[in-house]
Amino acid sequence: MSQETNYTEDNIRSLDWKEHIRMRPGMYIGKLGDGSSPDDGIYILLKEVIDNSIDEYVMGAGKTIEVSIQTNRVIVRDYGRGIPLGKVVDVVSKMNTGGKYDSLAFKKSVGLNGVGTKAVNALSSYFRVESTRDGKSASAEFQQGNLVNQDLLDDTSRRKGTKVAFVPDEQIFKNYKFRNEYVEKMLKNYVYLNPGLTIMFNGEKFYSENGLKDLLQENIKESDTAYPIIHLKGNDIEVAITHSKSQYSEEYHSFVNGQNTTQGGTHLAAFREALVKTIREFYNKNYDAADVRKSIVAAVSIKVMEPVFESQTKTKLGSTDMGGNLPTVRTYVNDFLKTHLDNYLHKNPEAADQIQRKILQAERERKDLAGIRKLAKDRAKKASLHNKKLRDCRVHLGDLKNDRRLETTLFITEGDSASGSITKSRDVNTQAVFSLRGKPLNSYGMSKKIVYENEEFNLLQAALNIEESMEDLRYNNIVIATDADVDGMHIRLLLITFFLQFFPEIIKEGHLYILQTPLFRVRNKKETIYCYSEEERRNAIEKLKPKPEITRFKGLGEISPDEFVNFIGEDMRLDPVMLDKEMRIENLLEFYMGKNTPDRQDFIINNLKVELDIIEEQIHENQ
Repeated sequence: MSQETNYTEDNIRSLDWKEHIRMRPGMYIGKLGDGSSPDDGIYILLKEVIDNSIDEYVMGAGKTIEVSIQTNRVIVRDYGRGIPLGKVVDVVSKMNTGGKYDSLAFKKSVGLNGVGTKAVNALSSYFRVESTRDGKSASAEFQQGNLVNQDLLDDTSRRKGTKVAFVPDEQIFKNYKFRNEYVEKMLKNYVYLNPGLTIMFNGEKFYSENGLKDLLQENIKESDTAYPIIHLKGNDIEVAITHSKSQYSEEYHSFVNGQNTTQGGTHLAAFREALVKTIREFYNKNYDAADVRKSIVAAVSIKVMEPVFESQTKTKLGSTDMGGNLPTVRTYVNDFLKTHLDNYLHKNPEAADQIQRKILQAERERKDLAGIRKLAKDRAKKASLHNKKLRDCRVHLGDLKNDRRLETTLFITEGDSASGSITKSRDVNTQAVFSLRGKPLNSYGMSKKIVYENEEFNLLQAALNIEESMEDLRYNNIVIATDADVDGMHIRLLLITFFLQFFPEIIKEGHLYILQTPLFRVRNKKETIYCYSEEERRNAIEKLKPKPEITRFKGLGEISPDEFVNFIGEDMRLDPVMLDKEMRIENLLEFYMGKNTPDRQDFIINNLKVELDIIEEQIHENQ
C-alpha cells in the first residue's frame, strides 16, 4: 500500500512576482532557447523593451530609438517622454503596474498587461532602467529582479527619454547568443510599421518611408513579382500585395498594433477570405480560393483597441472586434479590401490582367496535378498505417494552448542507426524523427509534380503537413541531422534545395536548422567533454591532463542513445539555415545545384584547399 502524502498549510506557498516568472518563464516569454531560433526567449526580452519605446513613438514622442548589443549586454534608448520619475522602480518590478491601462493614453498599444519589462527584469542577471524628464533623472538597478541600487538626480542636461540595459541570465538561457540577422529583421519590421521612425542598431540605420511596401520589396525581388506591389492604406489598416513568379505557396507577413503575429489570427484569416471574395466579385468568376491565393506574397497590418492575443508572446490575434464603435475584424478587413482593392484593379488593368493570368495558371496546374495528388495522398495514408519513416511526437505547432508547442521539432535523419539513436533518446512529447532512405533526389529545376511522384518528398511533405498551407505546419523546428562528412553534407544540400525550390517559407520564416553533433569525446575517469571543433578538443585535452581518452565520432550512428540525450536536449546546438538578403533563390540554386560552372569549380577548389590545410595541421598536431 502506497504511503499517503501529507497535504497541509505548509504545502501552500505564495511566490512573489520575480520568483513566479523565473520558475515559469515559458508562461511569459514562450520557449527559452539559445538564440538560434527567432522566437527564442532572448529576442522576446528585447522585443518587450523596444515595444515600450515604439509606443512612445506612436504617441508622438521620440523619433529615434538606439539599440546596442555587445557580448550579450543589451541597451535600448528612446527619446520619448520618459517614465514618471516616482514610478521608475514600480513599472519594472510590480505586476499589473503600467501606463497602458488608460486607453486614452495608449489607445492601440502593443502591450497592455504590464508584464513585459517585469519579465525582462526577472530573467536578467543585470537590469538597469533610467528615465529622464523635466531636467531630472531617476535610475534603478536590479539583479535577477532584486533591487540593488536606485538613484535620483535633481538636475541633468540629458535628453528626455528612457534607457534600459539588461543581460539575459545564463541560469535561464543556456549557452545563448544574439544573432544579428534575427535582431535586424525585428528592427526592420518596426520601421516598416512606423514610417518616419529611425532605429539605430550598433551604428547601422534602419528607416522606412513606404511602410509595408518596403517590407515586401525587402522579401521579394522586383524581377520575381508578377506585377508591381499593390499598396493600400486606411485609418487602422495597411496591406501590400503581389504574386511571385517562382514561389508555389502563400507567404504572409501579419501584424497587429506593431506586433509581428507570426501565427496569424483573426485578422489574417479575414484578409485571406476577403481577398478571395474581392477577386471573385471583380472578375465575376467563382475561382477556387487556393488558385486565387497560390504564390501570393502579402503583408497586412491592423490596429485594434485593446487586442486580445492567444499568449503573452502575442504571436496570434484572438480578438474578433476592432474595439470602440468599429465593426468586427472580419467585417472591417472585408469592407476595406472590397472598396480599395476593387478600386485599384479598376484603375490598373495591367495588374488586374496579370492577377487573372496567375489564377488561371494555378487552376491549370491544380487540375493537372489532381490525379497525381490523389494517388500521393493515398500512398501517404497507407504508409502512415505502418510508417517506419516517421516517429511522431505528441505535441504539435498547431496546439495553440500547449506551452511547449514552440519546442516541437522534426529531425530528418539518414540511415537506420542514426534515426534509431535519436528515436530512443528523444523527448516523445515534442521531438519527432523522419528517416531518409539514401540520398534525396536533386529537385533543382523540377516542377511541383515531382513532390507527389517522389515517395521521399511526398511522405516528408505529408509529415510536415504543408501541402495546403504553411499555416498547418506541424513542427516549429525542422532539423537536418546528418553526418558531418561529404555524404552528409550532400544530403543537407539536397534537402535545402528541396525546401528552397518548393517551400522557401520554411527557410524565410526561420524553421530550418542543421544539428551540430560533437566531433570528439574527450574524457578521463572523472569527466567527459564533448567537442564540436578542433579548438574545443584542444581546450578539453588541456583541461583533462594527463593524457585523456579521445574518441573521434565518424558518424551519428556511432553515438549511442545514452549519449545522444546530451545533444538533443537542453544543450542542443542548432545552426539556422538563413537566406542572404542579397542572394536570390534562383541564383543560389543555380550556383550549387545547376550545371558545373567555372565559378563553382573555383569555389570547390579554394574551399578544398582550406580543408586540406586544416587536415594537414591536425596531422602535425597528432604526431
